[in-house]
Amino acid sequence: MKFQGKLFLWLAAFILAMAIVYGVWSHEAVGTTALFMSFGLTVMIGFYLAFTARRADTGAMDREDADVADDAGELGFFSPHSWQPLALASGGAIFFLAIIFGWWLAYFSAPIILIGLFGWVFEYYRGESRTQ
Repeated sequence: MKFQGKLFLWLAAFILAMAIVYGVWSHEAVGTTALFMSFGLTVMIGFYLAFTARRADTGAMDREDADVADDAGELGFFSPHSWQPLALASGGAIFFLAIIFGWWLAYFSAPIILIGLFGWVFEYYRGESRTQ
C-alpha cells in the first residue's frame, strides 16, 4: 500500500501543477475548479492509502523480491449478493431528477433511499445471511 499512496500523492502534485497552469493560461473557471477538485480527491485517496500503509503489515506488493503467489489467499469478506445498492441507485436517480424537474420528486425518492440504506446496513442481521 505504500507504493499506491505515493503514486496517488505524486499524481495529486501533478494535477495541482496542471490546475495552476490551466487556470493561469485559460482564465476558465469551470475547468480550473474541476482540476482543483480532482487534486483534492486525489490527495484524500493518497493520504488514506499512506495512512493505512503505516498501520498495516507490509504486503507483497511493497517488497521487491515478492512473487505473485505471495499475495494469494483471502483478501476479506465481500457480500455475494445484495439488492440494496439497486434501491439506493434508484432513489438517488429519482432525487437527481428532482433537481431537474422539481423538488416535489424528492419526497418520492426519500423513502426509497431510506429503505435501501437501512436494508444495506442491516443486511446481515436478518434473513438467510444473518449467521455470517
